[in-house]
Amino acid sequence: MLTEFLSLLCLGLSLGFEDEKKNETLPKPSLSALSSLVVGYRGNVTLRCQSHFQNVTFVLGKLQDSRYRQEQRSTGHKAEFLLTHLEPKDAGMYFCAYKTMVSQEWSGESEYLQLKVRDVHDGHGATGVKSANRLIFAATFSCLSISVLFLAVFFINRCTQHGSSHGDSTKRTSHSEFPKQEATDLSNLERISVSTERPPQGGSHADLYLRQSLSSAEEPQDLVNVQCDR
Repeated sequence: MLTEFLSLLCLGLSLGFEDEKKNETLPKPSLSALSSLVVGYRGNVTLRCQSHFQNVTFVLGKLQDSRYRQEQRSTGHKAEFLLTHLEPKDAGMYFCAYKTMVSQEWSGESEYLQLKVRDVHDGHGATGVKSANRLIFAATFSCLSISVLFLAVFFINRCTQHGSSHGDSTKRTSHSEFPKQEATDLSNLERISVSTERPPQGGSHADLYLRQSLSSAEEPQDLVNVQCDR
């Protein structure tokens, strides 16, 4: 009787230990990406889930889609999930979990990993933005060049007008002085002509010249007569 009691006690203790081991919470795995988490349109990425135990079954899930589920059995302590031909709809928060051969429950979820997938129009959008920036720069540079050219033409025109006005004023001054000079010259000429036309006292210039000639001609003759008389 005592032997049967001890056998039943040992059996109960062993069953309880197995149940406690089955209900033991497994540590959380770790999830990482082998490449960038920003993937281009129709690109690929590999996610690695790693646990502390071997011979486990891994599962990859998505927070935004409860139906998304990928399972993979591994003899080691890690598993790699390859995601191919990704589209924007595949972006989201991913996690993984695992269970051992003994345990019946899944471990806790790993830390969430956010995957981003670029849209097919992102490249064209970036190109369009660059083209727009270049166009804006070219338009701004053209406007500045035209403004500088306009200012240069304006100042050159002003300087030209100033020089021409100064030349006209100089010409006007010189033209105004020319009549004065001409009037002065004419007055001088009139004075000279008047002085030349006015006869000297006692006769005209011709009479004076004739008298001087006669007087000069008579002097030698007088001298000759005087000598002859002697």
